[in-house]
Amino acid sequence: MVLKLYGFPASHCTRRVALICKEMNVPYELVVVDMLKDEHKAPVYLEHQPFGQVPYIDDDGFQLFESRAIGRYIATKYATQGPRLIPDPSDIQSWARYEQAASIELSNFDPYMNELAWENIFKKFAGGATDETVVANLLQTLNTKLDAYEVILSKSAYLAGEEVTLADLFHLPFGNTLGLMGYDLLTTNRRPNVAKWWKTISSRSAWQAVKDSA
Repeated sequence: MVLKLYGFPASHCTRRVALICKEMNVPYELVVVDMLKDEHKAPVYLEHQPFGQVPYIDDDGFQLFESRAIGRYIATKYATQGPRLIPDPSDIQSWARYEQAASIELSNFDPYMNELAWENIFKKFAGGATDETVVANLLQTLNTKLDAYEVILSKSAYLAGEEVTLADLFHLPFGNTLGLMGYDLLTTNRRPNVAKWWKTISSRSAWQAVKDSA
């Protein structure tokens, strides 16, 4: 049975899962949940994802939601089909560095990117107007966060060491949107190690296959 990915093609989280499927050579069927029609809030959908968010997967009867949890599941279950994206837990130091890197993405990148995308893109769909003061504050915060990334990436090729992991790849959907919004925070010459890292991960064939649509 082909893994079914229930989500919206343009959704950041849906594309995050599609990316990991591509990395691990896992075929999937995208079952479109039309967020523009509020299908993610329909009772039949809430039976599978009680928070009314996308995506969730059905892997031969096993259902799971939350894109990062799904990514970990796919990278673990199908570990022999693609690159090792999660270090072996028996190598406790490598595994700990991976968990540290995963926490960095979740705590120091995603929340601010969520807010920035809301202010610049999604707020308009809700009938609101961009608050430029909020945007300026978010950009200042992100610049500070990425300065810390520069320190980390001056010591290793990736956030968890010398091999790419899920922690790096999880940045791709929102990082791509950052560029689409016209901000060069990930490519500026003032952070050469961040720029090199971003060029490397954003050039991966798996991301190129799903960067516009899952």
